Amino acid sequence: MKVAIVHYWLVNMRGGEKMLEALLEMFPDADIYTHVYNADAVSSLIRSHKVYTSGINRLPFAKKLYQLYMPLMPAALMDFNLRQYDLVISSEAGPAKGVVPNPNAYHLCYCHSPMRYLWDMYHEYFRDSNPAVRFFMKRLIPSLRIWDISSANLVDRFITNSHYVARRIRRVYNRDAEVVYGPAPVEKYLDIERRPTDYYLFFGQITGYKRSDIAITACLKSGKKLIVAGGGAKKKDVRRYERSGLVRFTGRVSDNEAAALFAGARALLYPGIEDLGLVPIEANAAGCPVIAFREGGALDTIKENVTGLFFDEQTPESLIEAMDHFEKNEALFSDRRQFSAHVEQFSKAAFLERVGKIIDERKRV
Repeated sequence: MKVAIVHYWLVNMRGGEKMLEALLEMFPDADIYTHVYNADAVSSLIRSHKVYTSGINRLPFAKKLYQLYMPLMPAALMDFNLRQYDLVISSEAGPAKGVVPNPNAYHLCYCHSPMRYLWDMYHEYFRDSNPAVRFFMKRLIPSLRIWDISSANLVDRFITNSHYVARRIRRVYNRDAEVVYGPAPVEKYLDIERRPTDYYLFFGQITGYKRSDIAITACLKSGKKLIVAGGGAKKKDVRRYERSGLVRFTGRVSDNEAAALFAGARALLYPGIEDLGLVPIEANAAGCPVIAFREGGALDTIKENVTGLFFDEQTPESLIEAMDHFEKNEALFSDRRQFSAHVEQFSKAAFLERVGKIIDERKRV
């Protein structure tokens, strides 16, 4: 079976690229098609495959300014001739699913999310853009939305990472999407020795939608210690918050440092909304409970009163209430086996097994 994997762009190694690596393990002879390719920024596994790029890759500064070229990407997909392939897997978060396979091929789309700049986060993406960008995007977005919806008809089956995203796929494309979790690197955390101390942990890039501000304010108001791990913090905020003696910023951390932070934290604080979110899965794999806002992918990744707790309002006060409840019931989260059993469903092995079954189901039709 000749296999092509179409990935929106290859300029870093994040969750989507980790999923691509898993698919390449399943299909070691697969070819890769993408809009923009920076070989220096991806893994050796990806580099070992044939990578074909669209015309976007030849545009000025494409490796850094690729997102500015997103309106051109739907048309650029026509550069890809996929007639020789029996199976086409598109990895969609930017334009990827609009490729045209041969009539007898099977097109499976792993949709990380319908393109958010076209739909639910349109206003957030362009609120702070310069006037020229807003002017052109306001005129381009309607036609791009039409293309996005119509190109869903080129997909035989949608799969996605959470029920939260599956609902968006149903709303935007009027298509059902099967939830296939993972692949998360749970194995590297399962054997970590858990030694909780006196601090809570916020882990992730310091950006607006992750709501580190809620975690910081909650800990300052309640007198609890917090470690904030991740890049993006402003120097003035670091100085201001660390002056309290309760909050400490680490900046970006290595995998080994992340494991140590998970091992020592009382719980991970997760106040943002993510499509799925790997950090709560990794924390749970290390035996670390999670206190999360009750929205988004956290509803899939956290098992309430088993691997974590939820709070119902995206405010410091609601988080403080949940932290107090957690401390009164901390014994509920002392059995490491319940964490290990829960995260198995997010492993790479579980991901590959489920994708394999979906493809096998197609063969039997």
